[in-house]
Amino acid sequence: MATDASPKFQKPDLLAVPHQPDYQPAIAAAAAVEHDGLHFWQFMVAGSTAGMVEHMSMFPVDTIKTRMQALGSCPIKSASVNQAVRSILISDGPKGFYRGIGAMALGAGPAHAVYFSVYEFCKKRFSGGNPDNHVAHAASGVCATVVSDGVLTPMDMVKQRLQLGDSPYKGVWDCVKRVLREEGFGAFYASYRTTVLMNAPFTAVHFATYEAAKRGMMEVSPESTSEETLVVHATAGAAAGALAAALTTPLDVVKTQLQCQGVCGCDRFVSSSIRDVVTTIVEKDGYRGLMRGWMPRMLFHAPAAAICWSTYEAAKTFFQESNDGNNLT
Repeated sequence: MATDASPKFQKPDLLAVPHQPDYQPAIAAAAAVEHDGLHFWQFMVAGSTAGMVEHMSMFPVDTIKTRMQALGSCPIKSASVNQAVRSILISDGPKGFYRGIGAMALGAGPAHAVYFSVYEFCKKRFSGGNPDNHVAHAASGVCATVVSDGVLTPMDMVKQRLQLGDSPYKGVWDCVKRVLREEGFGAFYASYRTTVLMNAPFTAVHFATYEAAKRGMMEVSPESTSEETLVVHATAGAAAGALAAALTTPLDVVKTQLQCQGVCGCDRFVSSSIRDVVTTIVEKDGYRGLMRGWMPRMLFHAPAAAICWSTYEAAKTFFQESNDGNNLT
């Protein structure tokens, strides 16, 4: 029977067993890489670094804004930057500009790690590979801020209470312990709803403006600009930060009032209703009270966004080059 077999069954190319490729760690690692050539954890590290650099460098301006937005019998009752600065220097000296920076250090790193990693994850899912999909960028930003605000809000409340003139708290942990004992855990999230309602449109405007400005600069002068240059990221980030900050200042004033209520003579509210807070602000200071601190808020967010985006993109570039080098070895 074997000698009568058809010749076609004796062709070596049909009988050969395909050779299994050797395992290559570089290929396996590349499969686990997210979009932009980065792992998910690398987005978190880049975002955390950017957030820390942003908030630490701009903290004095944030202190001025908080003092201006606190009403009641708190030291600042005017929307004057000069008065706010003088009040801080008189009551606390230069170190007063940095009261509460420890709380921000504890909150900004983890919050921004979550913020940017969620943004990149959602952008990949929503954009469908289209870099000009600004709706996807805005939606991704909103998703990122809802999650990250849950991480940052407690420490942001502690930070703002420490920033007030004649703050009764000795430091971060003293504030945390006293708030838990006197007001309960819910006090840390009294402004969460307002924060989300503020940061959702802020982030939507911010990310959409950032991506649009970056693309616009590329189209206007493609020969002299590169999407990867820090100048492009800084300029686009500054424009996005300033515009988003200006549009959302009223809600930021409400947030400050809720987080500082009952401290240094600031009003205490029966509920965390935005309407109640707005009504109180308008009754005390008119509608201009809703724009308290708009100037330092813009002065904070324009350079802060430029610093944040530049740092973030620089960190991403570092990781991309590192990954490329590892894949070649």
